[in-house]
Amino acid sequence: PMIAKPNSDNRRGVTHEESTTSRPRSGPHGRPGRAHRGRGIVVSVRPYKREQRRCPVCGRACDFYDMANRGAPRLWRAMDLARSACYLEYAPCRVRCPEHGVRTEAVPWARHGARFTRDFEDWVAWLAVRCTASAVSELARVEWHSVGGVCRRVYAELEAARGASRFDGVRRIGIDETSYKKGHKYVTVVVDHDRGCLIWAHEGTGKDVLNLFLDELTREQRRAIEVVTADGARWIRQLVKRRRPNARWVMDPFHVVQWMNDALDAVRCEEWNAARAAARAARPRPEGKRGRPAKGELPPEEVRALGEEAASIKGSRYALVKNPEDLTDGQRARLEALKKRAGSRLVRAWELKEDLRAVFRAADGSEAAELLDDWMHRAAYCKIAKVVAVEKKVRRRRDDIIAAVELGISNGRVEAINNKIKVTVRMGYGFRNTDNLVALLMLRCGDCQPQLPGRPVKARKKGVKGAKSVAA
Repeated sequence: PMIAKPNSDNRRGVTHEESTTSRPRSGPHGRPGRAHRGRGIVVSVRPYKREQRRCPVCGRACDFYDMANRGAPRLWRAMDLARSACYLEYAPCRVRCPEHGVRTEAVPWARHGARFTRDFEDWVAWLAVRCTASAVSELARVEWHSVGGVCRRVYAELEAARGASRFDGVRRIGIDETSYKKGHKYVTVVVDHDRGCLIWAHEGTGKDVLNLFLDELTREQRRAIEVVTADGARWIRQLVKRRRPNARWVMDPFHVVQWMNDALDAVRCEEWNAARAAARAARPRPEGKRGRPAKGELPPEEVRALGEEAASIKGSRYALVKNPEDLTDGQRARLEALKKRAGSRLVRAWELKEDLRAVFRAADGSEAAELLDDWMHRAAYCKIAKVVAVEKKVRRRRDDIIAAVELGISNGRVEAINNKIKVTVRMGYGFRNTDNLVALLMLRCGDCQPQLPGRPVKARKKGVKGAKSVAA
């Protein structure tokens, strides 16, 4: 809703081009009517009468107060015309709103507080989701720090146009924190498993930050949450249990197996150090001679066998922690040799790791409970300190692990979005303003996707494949 008003010296509405250092000449009413920054096109416009003198916050028609900036016109950056930058020129007034006080009137071609048109900001936001900030800045010919403000305004409008809250209908959520900057700088994220998108993010980590998310929810929205997935962080579990005690807590299977893999690698290091010490002790040392054997002096067969055993244990990390079906031929051969040469502690720890993985392949919750109880009994009496420590952690979270098998859900969706966050931070080479980062993450990983101006709106696919319904 705008009318192009041509200048007196150019009836086509296209101004002349001038250099950056030149001062814009006055138009017919004492307004600058030509160049703004460098070479560009300035079009004088005004809203329709019914759109004038509107409050930028509530949109109601208000009384005239005075002219903004002493009647000097303002310029809004618009979409380029051919190879030239285009600007819209208009002198807004200030209005007195009964609710919001004195404000500069709203203009229909731009958002409140922006010096860019709505189509231009939608275009920049669409590019920001897919490109780096420096590339968007170069292509759109704007400052790179202006891209963050554009993303914030576009996301705020998309969220307001949704009609309903993004937290309505949320039943299953995943909570995690991920690093976005050096120095232990984290951002806490909350993901909706059913829609497969990011619904909340905030700088920081801990109970105080997570409380901000729970405070944003209404009482009905908190009651609607049925399932919560997370890693083994105790502070998440304690806070959610206090604020939403009836929600089903699910332990992420990946982190459970990761505990056992860490314990298995620690046992491997212990076995390697023991085998290396045995090989060193078995090496003959003549009196008065120290250091390595002389050139051509071969160690005995017993010492050589111990050295080979230590070397096989040292290079077996990936053969032990990887899934057996994903092993290469060399890793599979190393694992088979390790079963014959290494001591029983390392082999028993590897077998317990595979038995723990088998728990999450169970058909239902009852089979998983039976397998998990048998695993905990054998792990508790295996006499391997690292594995016993894992067994104690698993025993404390027994019901949460069984719930992961019953509901068929994990924290994999959250980890995937964490990877997108890492890529976003890497593409931007870091963010000074975390509000700009959160706005960009909500546009990129949320369900409010920016659209190109003039294009039909594309519907976002919802739902997660393979997810089971929540048990009563």
